[in-house]
Amino acid sequence: MPSHTHAVSDAPEGVRRPGLLDPAIIVSSIGSAFVKLDPRQLVRNPVIFVTEVVAALVTLFFLRDLASGSGAGFSGQIAAWLWFTVLFATFAEAVAEGRGKAQADSLKRARSELSARRLGADGRTIETIPATVLRIGDLVLVEAGELIPGDGEVVEGVASVNESAITGESAPVIRESGGDRSAVTGGTMVLSDQLRIRITVAPGSSFVDRMIALIEGAKRQKTPNEIALTILLTGLTLIFLIAIVTLWGLAGYSGTVLSVTVLAALLVTLIPTTIGGLLSAIGIAGMDRLVRFNVIATSGRAVEAAGDVDTLLLDKTGTITFGNRMATDFQSVPGIDPHRLAEAALLASLGDETPEGRSIAALANGEYGVPTPATAPDVVIPFAAETRLSGVDIDGRRLRKGAVDAVLRFVGIDPAVAPPEFRQAVDRIARTGGTPLGVCEGDRLLGVIHLKDVVKPGIKERFARMRAMGIRTVMVTGDNPVTAAAIASEAGVDDYLAQATPEDKLAYIRREQEGGRLIAMCGDGTNDAPALAQADVGVAMQTGTQAAREAANMVDLDSSPTKLIEIVEIGKQLLMTRGSLTTFSIANDVAKYFAIIPALFVATYPALGTLNVMGLASPQSAILSAVIFNALIIVALIPLALKGVAYRPVGAAALLRRNLLVYGLGGIALPFIGIKLVDLAVSALHLV
Repeated sequence: MPSHTHAVSDAPEGVRRPGLLDPAIIVSSIGSAFVKLDPRQLVRNPVIFVTEVVAALVTLFFLRDLASGSGAGFSGQIAAWLWFTVLFATFAEAVAEGRGKAQADSLKRARSELSARRLGADGRTIETIPATVLRIGDLVLVEAGELIPGDGEVVEGVASVNESAITGESAPVIRESGGDRSAVTGGTMVLSDQLRIRITVAPGSSFVDRMIALIEGAKRQKTPNEIALTILLTGLTLIFLIAIVTLWGLAGYSGTVLSVTVLAALLVTLIPTTIGGLLSAIGIAGMDRLVRFNVIATSGRAVEAAGDVDTLLLDKTGTITFGNRMATDFQSVPGIDPHRLAEAALLASLGDETPEGRSIAALANGEYGVPTPATAPDVVIPFAAETRLSGVDIDGRRLRKGAVDAVLRFVGIDPAVAPPEFRQAVDRIARTGGTPLGVCEGDRLLGVIHLKDVVKPGIKERFARMRAMGIRTVMVTGDNPVTAAAIASEAGVDDYLAQATPEDKLAYIRREQEGGRLIAMCGDGTNDAPALAQADVGVAMQTGTQAAREAANMVDLDSSPTKLIEIVEIGKQLLMTRGSLTTFSIANDVAKYFAIIPALFVATYPALGTLNVMGLASPQSAILSAVIFNALIIVALIPLALKGVAYRPVGAAALLRRNLLVYGLGGIALPFIGIKLVDLAVSALHLV
């Protein structure tokens, strides 16, 4: 392959990988945060909606006090901090959405700047046009250093392609005509040689367009667990609302003066505003983390379900294996040197342009050091489906390679009387699920080529890691049980389903789901689409068919079947983050209740002085300090909500203990410390 001067850094800007607090995203999110103050949007988050209503109410009291000239400073500060609380809750959600939108904007720029060199009907004339006007069936020529203008299929040529603009991976891949490596994606760069590509997708429907739509669709789509949490938070809000109304009555009965502003501010500090303000950001950030692992999710429901997956189904062809049969070994008969067999196999494959034929040449070149002949053979016999043979006549030698029965017929040997060593090699390959090909020279058998559907490297170790996470792996394939068992053993899956039709896959998933299991399915073919749609988590490969991509709720841009490890970890991380911050928020509210109430009523009920351990300066200072602390804690927790709690493969009991010790005790202790520090600052600055 010719050398090329393009480095990875020369590739066009693809999917942006913005940092946690990217300045550009922070700036754009400020405006979005104000837009999200629209009550019609906030009503989906009851806790923050109540906070906004209270902020609006206190603002009205501030304007009243300002007009009357009596005590506007206190109500004004309360109103300002309440709006600050709401604003930062919407800001957290805007930042989470903005990180995905930055990726979509980058893809849009790359798409709009593409041009295409369209080939005329004669195959020679070239017309340069914008990529956006390409139509299905157009032929385009793409040379080294140029961007592929649209989704299509290679019809001629072999080239190295940098797909980092789409996948984020720096290592180039080979794209060639025929086989499962012919599909190319618009916006990727050809690094060497040239390709002739037939456009297969109309503008506006390309993979990049669909990916942009998926990224931009990363809105709040509540999952069952999130709905249950929302109900819990709404219930707590109602409980504290009843508590505040009760305190108002108690204050009136005891003669303690508590204004509506104080009660409204007290309500906001006691309801679970911390988790309420960060809930949307946690879900969207989970989807964003998937994008950073080159997986696009269509909904937060799929991300959360991934955290509870316990069974994974994987299609064999193209998912566990590369999909093409490849030559892995030459087995010569006694008396024939393996090098001679490799040379004969290489020469006999010169007329075989199939992926199998090219893999035979690659094996002979690589492992056996057989060079490709510099001069053309006298006669080249191309591979044909009718003869199931290919070969050459060269220097008086008649070399053939092909199906075992076709080779035996060529040499004039009855299969029943074929040499035992030859038959044993054929049987041995067949028993392991491989495909044997015979090689002969004239009327003499030279040996057998072992073709097999090669398992992707490193996949067995990844499946072992899934097993350690409690995920059962099941391979589904249309192959016969012998081949399926051999591939399953080599890949290291826990079970397999052989001779599986689309209906069989669908029925298997439904049976598992009826047993209470959450199922993930990885596939790439149209025959996988029903199963991908039925699974709780359907992951389609980027190299898969459009039907598979549309049926799935996730698309893996790297086409790595074991990417589910990262997907599951991100799903678990989302659940752990939500659980940790919920624990902190509820503990936080309980602590604030016991920190503030004694300070409000100590003058009326001196016995409460023993509970007033914080010694806050005054009731007004206590309320203002609590409101300020309540706003600042949301700001402080935004990075944690976006980054997520670190995933640790521990059991539920250990996780609960950790949450109670770290976030439960932290949520109880922090308000006492924080409110006291703010109270000291408020008193020192004479804000009340």
